[in-house]
Amino acid sequence: MPGNHPRPDDSDGIRISLHEGVATLTLVNPRRKNAITNAMWGELALAFRWAGADDDVRVLVITGEGDEFCSGADLSDAPDVHWLDHLNYINEGCLALHAMACPTIARVDGIAAGAGMNLALGCDLVIASDRARFCEIFSRRGLSIDYGGSWLLPQRVGLHKAKELALLAPMLDAAEAERIGLVNKMVPADELDAAVAAWAVQLAAGPPIALAQTKALLDRAASTTLPEAVAAEAAAQTVNFGTADTAEALRAFVQKREPKYTGR
Repeated sequence: MPGNHPRPDDSDGIRISLHEGVATLTLVNPRRKNAITNAMWGELALAFRWAGADDDVRVLVITGEGDEFCSGADLSDAPDVHWLDHLNYINEGCLALHAMACPTIARVDGIAAGAGMNLALGCDLVIASDRARFCEIFSRRGLSIDYGGSWLLPQRVGLHKAKELALLAPMLDAAEAERIGLVNKMVPADELDAAVAAWAVQLAAGPPIALAQTKALLDRAASTTLPEAVAAEAAAQTVNFGTADTAEALRAFVQKREPKYTGR
């Protein structure tokens, strides 16, 4: 419910804006290529919970300050608790991102490495500039993959390719990331903002309930059977036919105009 998760205040590490249904979350640690500090992990979780609960948020865009997306965890910022407790704290944000009903877009410029790469892949759509770079850098740091990467990568690129990316940790340019399906769209750097805005505006103008249900159906596809899937589709479509938005869509079609969705 809106109000259960108030909008977080801007901090040294996270900045949030909301305009006409499009929420933008910016990672702010440019001196370390927007690496995520211990404080920022908790701030991300709060921001994702707010965006997922606020009806005014129709779409969330995640980006980084300046010319970089996110270089992963700031490993110079050691936790003062047991590592397992710290990683469970980190994972709260990962789970909150994936629990969001509204569409999410990663706007990737520059580096997206480690948890930063998996933060991008955790979004529903990824738009990258032609100077973006992607790396599951964990093995180069003596670490195993995290922030949902072990679940995300096989779904995006298949098991064997996922093992290549995670075990060998190659640096991928944007063109290769697009070719193998990690990126939805690659554009010149000076066109990145326009490309992200075009998709964000289209999603923000769409029917929130129907989009949320479509997203949920697709997210469950890998763990469901076809009979279960079509039954879930029927249940979702029944909900849609009871909404004001579907009635508005039908009126707009007859009247040859664009529909105005309210999420009711």
